[in-house]
Amino acid sequence: MDRTAVVVGAGIGGLCAALALRRQGWQVTVLERAPAFGAVGAGITLLSNALTGLAALGVDERIRAAGRVEAAGGTRTADGRWLSRLDAADLAGQLGTESLGIHRATLHEILRAALPEGTAVRTGAEVVEVVAGPPAEVSYVSDGVRDTLRADLVVGADGLRSAVRRRLWPDVPAPAYVGTTAWRGVTAAPWTGELLVAITWAPGAEFGMVPLGDGRVYWFGAVNAPEGGRTPDELRAARERFGSWHAPIPALLDATDPQGVLRNDLYHLGTPLGSYVTGAVALLGDAAHAMTPNLGQGAAQAIEDAVVLGSSLADGVEVSTGLARYDAQRRPRSQQVARASYLVGRFGQQLSNPLAVRLRNVTMRLTPPRLALRSMARYADWRPPAEARG
Repeated sequence: MDRTAVVVGAGIGGLCAALALRRQGWQVTVLERAPAFGAVGAGITLLSNALTGLAALGVDERIRAAGRVEAAGGTRTADGRWLSRLDAADLAGQLGTESLGIHRATLHEILRAALPEGTAVRTGAEVVEVVAGPPAEVSYVSDGVRDTLRADLVVGADGLRSAVRRRLWPDVPAPAYVGTTAWRGVTAAPWTGELLVAITWAPGAEFGMVPLGDGRVYWFGAVNAPEGGRTPDELRAARERFGSWHAPIPALLDATDPQGVLRNDLYHLGTPLGSYVTGAVALLGDAAHAMTPNLGQGAAQAIEDAVVLGSSLADGVEVSTGLARYDAQRRPRSQQVARASYLVGRFGQQLSNPLAVRLRNVTMRLTPPRLALRSMARYADWRPPAEARG
């Protein structure tokens, strides 16, 4: 008899979970709150652990073909002086493979297209109730009609503001604002200038750029700021903050469509969960361990979660046994990465004390680039369980 799963959330983590479970023979229904899928979003960097996880799901070749292998880069100050430089060979050598820049919408489209026939994906589905079971139940409203699905497994992959987490983990505090707001954008046309994967630091501020597979460049700018600030023209706000920084930052901003600029305050789950599992329900991705973006590991950890969840629930494994295995493997690692990412942000973008900034910059200049890269590589060093590699 087929085992059934409901995945709540059709983001990167949710789609990867659906792929992983289908590969183990599960029948899967995906519920997505958004009414439709679109090209909204910005770029993303996939480090080696993300690419390894995608390979275990059988989609890495399509993603590599649509992305761009990241070139040389490093860290600079706002006037353009290098604190640390890395070439592509060092990057690949330390991370075990090339890292890849790709538009989130492109990645999402590839994952959706890879879902096997028979995978039900329902958009416009607002989850209103979850029963942990077993068996688990999910009630949702779509077009004003309420429906309930009963399943052997429910996966809460519905992001930072997870409805599944709120209902079944009611004592977990709401996501905490980390004190940073960020703008994100993608150049409207392919970029003809120099292509670098680079981070620029100034007191309490950071700007980064990542070449994408279609020739455009994804950029982001982050600053310390009160929560909730917004302006009618966010591109203009970004120009006011970063327009005087070194080239090509002003040109990247000028090459961006104002309508495509996103602004988001950054949050994380400041209180780690004691378990990612209750009954026949498992949390995954941001719903389980929402983290700051400072290590570039948010999506990668969701992909790892999905791969381990699928392998833990292989044919013949009891759901309770598989979920206990999933929690034991994923919770320590993902929470360690989340803590490290938060601390990197405190040392990097959020650092604003002039004396502390100078000390950090001197330390960066004196640290061999390969040694500095190892601190990032340790979190990208991951292999899926043996049963997931087939």
